[in-house]
Amino acid sequence: MKIMFISLLMMGSLMAFSLSLDIYQGFDLSEALYNAVSPFRVMEIAELVVLFFLLFLFLAESAYVVIKKKKEDK
Repeated sequence: MKIMFISLLMMGSLMAFSLSLDIYQGFDLSEALYNAVSPFRVMEIAELVVLFFLLFLFLAESAYVVIKKKKEDK
């Protein structure tokens, strides 16, 4: 659970930093958001499948650890 929280915190911090740099350069918020997600727009199908598979594995492992901890506490 700590790893998931740290990963989400790092992702949020880096996205906020990227958005703030884009806004500082003179882009409006919609252009800054478009720049933040544009790398995902040029990915091919195989790359997207691998990305979602890795995200699924990460979430499944986190859920497994949480469920295992709850069973041990009982």
